[in-house]
Order: sequence, then C-alpha cells, then structure tokens
Amino acid sequence: MNEKIMLVDDEKGIVAVMKTYFEMSGYQVVTACSGQEALRKISCLPDLVLLDINMPDMDGLTVCQTIRDHISCPILFLTARIETADKIRGFSVGADDYIVKPFDLDELGARVAAHLRRENRRQEQSALRFFHNMAIDYARREITIGKAAVSLSKKEFDIVELLSVNAGQVFDRERIYEAVWGLEGDGSSDTVMEHIRKIRAKFSALSLHNYIETVWGVGYRWNGSNT
Repeated sequence: MNEKIMLVDDEKGIVAVMKTYFEMSGYQVVTACSGQEALRKISCLPDLVLLDINMPDMDGLTVCQTIRDHISCPILFLTARIETADKIRGFSVGADDYIVKPFDLDELGARVAAHLRRENRRQEQSALRFFHNMAIDYARREITIGKAAVSLSKKEFDIVELLSVNAGQVFDRERIYEAVWGLEGDGSSDTVMEHIRKIRAKFSALSLHNYIETVWGVGYRWNGSNT
C-alpha cells in the first residue's frame, strides 16, 4: 500500500493520533494544522484528503473550494456536528463524504479504504480507451487492434499516448518533440516525423483506419472516430 493521505485539522492531538493510525496501516501521511498550511502542502498530490471544517484561519469549506479544481482525489470532511444545509454546501464545493467527530478509528480507516478502492477503480477504467477497432491500455502501455497486439517502442507509445489522450487536438512537430523527448532532447523535430511514419506502418498492417492524421502545414492529430 503506498497511497498518500493528507490530514488537515487544527487540533494537533487528533492529527497525531490519525497520523500514527494511518502510518501503521501502511499509508503515507502528510499533515497540516491549518487551512493555509494545507494549501502550501497540497502540491504533494494526495490520494485522499481528510479535512476538518472548523478551523480558525481558513475553514475546511474554503480550503475544499480552493483546491477542488486542482485535485480530483476524494475529500472527506471531519466535523463535530453537521446540519443538512451544511452538508449541501459541503457537497456543492466538492466534498465526497462526512465523518462526524468523535469517530472510531477503525471505522474511519474503513471509510478511507472504501473511498480509495472506488477511486482506484475509476482510474483503472479511465486508463483504458477505445478508438475505432483499437484499444489502448495506458496503465499497461499496451495497444491492440482487433485481437492483435501492436508492438511499439517507448517513444512511439509516448507519441500515441499524447495524441490519443488529446484526440482531435492538433500538435505541431516541435510540441510533440518537447512533450516526448523533453527540452533537453538532443535530436530535432524531424525525429517526430520518422517515429510517426513507423507508428503508421504498424497500425496500417492491422487496420485501414487512419489513426494519425496530418494537418498540412500545422502538425498531427488523433482520429479516433468510427467513420
């Protein structure tokens, strides 16, 4: 288990108890004792956030509203009491669940585990996409057309991933090169043309569909339509 949990609560005693419990359960734990500290540390990209609502400098609702557009992980509010109106407001700013204090640590752990399992299933589903008669498994870095596997080099798959995840968007050679090889690459954008030529040859051996279209004078775009 290597999921990362962020604990945000101004009661340091509660934070310490939760930190010990979740670390003993095998999680990575990042703590914050104020809303402002949580904003500074959110760049750690947690897999789940446990967020106290009632904090003096910045309440949990404000923190949630601020970070929700930047992270997609589950956010569970911790609160001593909750009214229906507060629940509605919390869900409207992006909360996924409420945990009422005082709580049983084992029940809290079970709720956290359930949310992480649900999130993992969602991510696994989004890691597989279908285009025409092609299936791309981004997590396993595997591509099949029909029932046949397509063997691509690492850079070839990286190009396919970039284009297919952004299907319909046009990328020029320079942008593809920077995204796949990085700014420190020692080649040129002509390398992109050669890799795309090889990718097309492998695709055309298994399908008549033109997955990578050339937009003359501009660049390339992914064509995943069934037409």
